[in-house]
Amino acid sequence: METFTLLRNAHLFHNISDTDLPSMLSCLQSTKKTFPKESIILNELDRTEEMGVVLSGMIHIVRYDFWGNRTIVSSIGPGGTFAETIAFTQSPSEVVVVTAEEATILFLNIHKILHTCNKSCQFHNQLIENLVHLFAYKNLELLTKINHITKRTTRDKLLSYLSTESKRQGGARTFTIVFDRQHLADYLCVERSAMSSELGKMRDEGLVEYHKSTFTLIEEV
Repeated sequence: METFTLLRNAHLFHNISDTDLPSMLSCLQSTKKTFPKESIILNELDRTEEMGVVLSGMIHIVRYDFWGNRTIVSSIGPGGTFAETIAFTQSPSEVVVVTAEEATILFLNIHKILHTCNKSCQFHNQLIENLVHLFAYKNLELLTKINHITKRTTRDKLLSYLSTESKRQGGARTFTIVFDRQHLADYLCVERSAMSSELGKMRDEGLVEYHKSTFTLIEEV
């Protein structure tokens, strides 16, 4: 029952009735596993037929370049999904999926979502529609990140990100982000020391206040 409660927060299962959940999870050959912090769920060059749904905890989608420099592509919490593109295309993974904290993941065979079974389960059409919505939403998330990292300066990247997070959280001036300092630097593709220095300058100039991962925007920029 705990799994069913958590699934109600997942976009993939929007408009799926509670009575359909048990048969749906069976039909999709679902499995559930809990991973400790900093566990690799999916590595570079791995192939998989399964997409993942985060039931609890947090994961990072990470990309490494030839020299080992890390960029956080995205951070995914409860209700979020990952690896759907890799599972759908059967392409080798170009990213690493790693837990930011202990996380419980539900794995689903993506081909069981896309192709109806001989039982003609009613929820399949809704699942396919939800999956298309997920692809569209993730494209928008990627465009948002591109908007951040293509800013010219570290300050502009920070202001773009913080402004977006404020809007995402209902226009609140005070809000908490999902990243610590190193992960934020990796997400914005900047050096941590340069970013920390710029945050200090922004605080001294009265633009922001912050404590750990909680930020307050003081005035309009």
